Amino acid sequence: MRTDFARLDLRLRRRGSWAYSLGIGAYALLIVLLYPAFKHDTSLDQLMRGNPTMAALFGVSGSLTSPAGWLNANLYANIVPLFALLVTIGYGAAAVAGDNGDERLGLLAALPVSRHSLLAQKLLALGVLSLPVAVATLAADVVGRFYQLRPSWQGLVGVTAGVALTAMVFGCLALATGCLTNSRGTAIGVSSAVAAASYVISSLSGSVVWVHHLRLLSPLYWAVGQNQVENGLPMSSLIAFIATAAVLSGIAFWAFDRLDLR
Repeated sequence: MRTDFARLDLRLRRRGSWAYSLGIGAYALLIVLLYPAFKHDTSLDQLMRGNPTMAALFGVSGSLTSPAGWLNANLYANIVPLFALLVTIGYGAAAVAGDNGDERLGLLAALPVSRHSLLAQKLLALGVLSLPVAVATLAADVVGRFYQLRPSWQGLVGVTAGVALTAMVFGCLALATGCLTNSRGTAIGVSSAVAAASYVISSLSGSVVWVHHLRLLSPLYWAVGQNQVENGLPMSSLIAFIATAAVLSGIAFWAFDRLDLR
């Protein structure tokens, strides 16, 4: 498969991708370096136990002073997925709807390349853009092993994969919505709304009964809502991610074939 358009899109997005990755990497490193100062602070756990619903809303579950609990509460339950989604939702919305609105997509389609090949390359670029934020955070976590922060390797690799796959799924949602509506704003709005709902469901699934019944609908629950920092990524989550990305990609191909390119 040709990768000319994928490489072009990645080149155009390289500054933003680097900025997000360096930003989250620096923040994650700060969190890692702070851990020894809070490791034995039992008042944090007491505070969280005093208001479990509020703690859950911010992604705090279990002991905040354990290595897995510290990383989950300060990184993986909230800010790391947010940074990853900013990258992929932005690209997914711009890849087709944005380019078409700027009247660039028709010029690309006029070249000797099929629509399917063009969109496949957009998906390839999306997959690559799903990785930097998760990998930068993992690099900071590895440094933590020199600062008394030693969660399991299985957990770190699993939650890293979960964040990257979450970013890919929401990027596919933005891409598919953009292909269906030909509106970058709509693609961003729909994907952001679904991501926000997914976050609330994942966060509150352990403390609100009726939300608990909806947990399997949340990609963020698949990625970080089951204590993946300690236990790794379940096979059921991996299957759910692959199936969802495949369905959304199929919708994107179907809609792209019928899109009026400009």
